[in-house]
Amino acid sequence: MPDLTWDDRVAWLLDPADGGYLPDVYVADTTVADWQAVLDLFQEQGWAFEYSEGDTVLPLPRAATVLSRPADAECPTLRVWPEPEICAIFRFLSDAEIDFDVDLRELQGQERLDVLCGFLAAIGRRLGRSVPMYFEGDTREPFLGYDVGADRVLVR
Repeated sequence: MPDLTWDDRVAWLLDPADGGYLPDVYVADTTVADWQAVLDLFQEQGWAFEYSEGDTVLPLPRAATVLSRPADAECPTLRVWPEPEICAIFRFLSDAEIDFDVDLRELQGQERLDVLCGFLAAIGRRLGRSVPMYFEGDTREPFLGYDVGADRVLVR
């Protein structure tokens, strides 16, 4: 049974025309070890990914290497595809927070919603914490996310 069902409520929440199409996902109070655990998860799952610094694609370094770059260095990005047509974009802004975006235009319908739920749950289970999703640019209240206590993705 899926965590969420593609119904009127979920379809509305994930409508790219409402509230922006790149919702923000944040896992707060993290460490370099948490970042590394997530990077290891991606490799273990066999998900396609691409690490880049500016326009240069590079091999994926260890989290400690990326997060210890000079303050004035360009922020690297990591694109992860849990499925070929669904991409999450991670930015290494701080070791204290894992943040990424997903594109709602890629998440329409039950099959793609199931991929999103599985992706959020895999990260949450690996870290042992909730993975909330916020409307683009609005971090007051999450609208959806993996809840570690319920061990599933819920609408907030």
